[in-house]
Amino acid sequence: MATLLHLDSAVSPEGSSSREVTAAFVRTWREQHPDGKVVYRDLAAEPLPHLDAAAFTAGVEHPLRGELAAELAAADAVLIGAPMYNFTIPSTLKAWLDHVIIVGHNIGPDSPIAGTPFTVVASRGGSYAPGTPREGAEFVQNYLATLLTSMFGAEVDFIVPELTLARTNAQMAELIPLADASRAKAFEDATEKAKALAARLAA
Repeated sequence: MATLLHLDSAVSPEGSSSREVTAAFVRTWREQHPDGKVVYRDLAAEPLPHLDAAAFTAGVEHPLRGELAAELAAADAVLIGAPMYNFTIPSTLKAWLDHVIIVGHNIGPDSPIAGTPFTVVASRGGSYAPGTPREGAEFVQNYLATLLTSMFGAEVDFIVPELTLARTNAQMAELIPLADASRAKAFEDATEKAKALAARLAA
């Protein structure tokens, strides 16, 4: 029985593109993998405390850090909703990362997370794709890909719904067709990637 660890970090449960796409991923995962297990953490509804000196020093012996690290190590796959806030990830997701990355326990070439597939739904209100004016300000995919591969040796894949503010920002009205296409592609990717991952883990 494979386990999917699902993290959401969007502040609001209403109108969140990242939450909608991660939910679609999980629905397909459950359909394809009915015997699978989903462990869910809503980092916005139940935020973790910032890492303090005592927790940092205790490492895996710290109750919360130990719990989070064990939860991650037990996962066969990880799904993260990571909307872009002020050019980077939500602080609640950063807090989770700070707690779960433990020197001497789960990082480096012998990490127990090495090879674990991570799927990240990196939604953003505008576009930061290669060739766009804001390409250089893309600090979600670049950061998470670098962190998760270098620390854990994880496999990282992205689903990227862009231009999510087009229907609520009058200045972006002309981008609505592109936004709708990006949204449709995100749901399509969520379905296809969840099916492929479930099949891979069931093999």
